[in-house]
Amino acid sequence: MRNVISMHGIVKRFYIGMPNELEILHGLDMKVREGEFASIVGPSGSGKSTLMNIIGALDRPTEGVYMLNGVDISQLNDSELSVIRNKEIGFVFQNFNLVSRTNAIENVELPMLYAGISKRERRRRAEKLLEMVDMSDRATHNPNELSGGQKQRIAIARAIANDPSIILADEPTGALDSVTGHMVMDIFHRLHKEENKTIILITHSKELASETERIITLSDGNIVADTGKEGDGNVLL
Repeated sequence: MRNVISMHGIVKRFYIGMPNELEILHGLDMKVREGEFASIVGPSGSGKSTLMNIIGALDRPTEGVYMLNGVDISQLNDSELSVIRNKEIGFVFQNFNLVSRTNAIENVELPMLYAGISKRERRRRAEKLLEMVDMSDRATHNPNELSGGQKQRIAIARAIANDPSIILADEPTGALDSVTGHMVMDIFHRLHKEENKTIILITHSKELASETERIITLSDGNIVADTGKEGDGNVLL
């Protein structure tokens, strides 16, 4: 099975060359195979958010190589990174990030609009995706008319609109109660099993991470454990 993500020697520093220079990631090596459901866990300050931003092509590493589907992300310019984010990575955030004055189906259509997909095809696929997350009956509702769980289901539908290589979910149940959170996790499990989606879950919750087949643990900017189906109990480098 091919590697969707291959990282080698990933270092991230801030305030470079200044007295308060800070190194957050200290030479990480990590691979994620197609179809894996992995979680990245660690306490606050462990480097999870910094690593997520690099995986999501929202930021570049200071040193090291990040290959996404064989493309060296580290070498791309801003416009090329924007295309990668739109087509290869589906983002799901804790605070949903829906466009407030746009209804549910139009929110799902947005990534496809930016990808240049025709209006008819956008609407057809958005309807199908809303049905997949059991939100067809809320298609014309604006975000302020939806519950937290409904917003997150819309956000998941939007995340997979362009059939991305990776779904990157940052604390996706953090703003939800436990029952609603389990409903959202059920959707991720369905996408993983039925659609063979590669999913990376960023979380501080060990309970949530235990639902994934692989757990990558960060501490002080280093991978200290990699357990589960691929890690098999050891650090995977």
